[in-house]
Amino acid sequence: MNDIEKLKKIIAEGKRIVFFGGAGVSTASGIPDFRGSKGLYTEAGDEYDAPPEVMLHINYAQRKPKEFYSYYKKNMVYSGAKPNEAHKALARLEAAGKLTAVVTQNIDGLHQLAGSRNVLELHGSTLRNYCARCGEKYPLEYIMASSDVPKCKKCGGIVRPDVVLYGEGLDMKVFERAEEAIYYADVLIVGGTSLTVNPAASLVNLYGGEHFIIINKTSTPYDRYAEMVIREPVEEVLRAATEGI
Repeated sequence: MNDIEKLKKIIAEGKRIVFFGGAGVSTASGIPDFRGSKGLYTEAGDEYDAPPEVMLHINYAQRKPKEFYSYYKKNMVYSGAKPNEAHKALARLEAAGKLTAVVTQNIDGLHQLAGSRNVLELHGSTLRNYCARCGEKYPLEYIMASSDVPKCKKCGGIVRPDVVLYGEGLDMKVFERAEEAIYYADVLIVGGTSLTVNPAASLVNLYGGEHFIIINKTSTPYDRYAEMVIREPVEEVLRAATEGI
């Protein structure tokens, strides 16, 4: 029995499956990851006056909002992206009553677009935006249509994306829901993440169930604890392992 067949059997027998994913889940949808060979950090070039981790810091956004939004709209928003086989497979598992939650570090909203309902977005979403002054909510289209720094029509404050920038803390309500989901899971599948960004990666430490599977092209600090490590593309693995569900 190969790894895909083993994973398929584990999924078939699982009742409280949780998927924890990162940027690698969306690369097949045309969204680059951060640290891969063609990732955001390696392909940044000399077009901007600072590296990505600086331009995506809350201090930079507040100090140079025009430059922040220019970079953000070009490099962090992929409004034409569509769900790939990984997103679709997870939505099928949830619809079948086997998957209790998707915990994601991604901000693209593709899990929901594929049909998943219980999606815990640790780093927020580009699809949600709000006025930093009065809280008025705005769709992504409002940000993208702005030629400069988007301003609130209600109070004139800056409209910002509901994403966690460097230097900001996570939404603890979402984080606590992710903690609970992973703690009570009987199967934890980690896919498309290097498990090096904390506090998100630390969630794996809460899992005490029987089946811990990692699907990632490169090694992670948690490989030695996993029952199975699969180095194939996560979309291909999940598609094959959920056939018939």
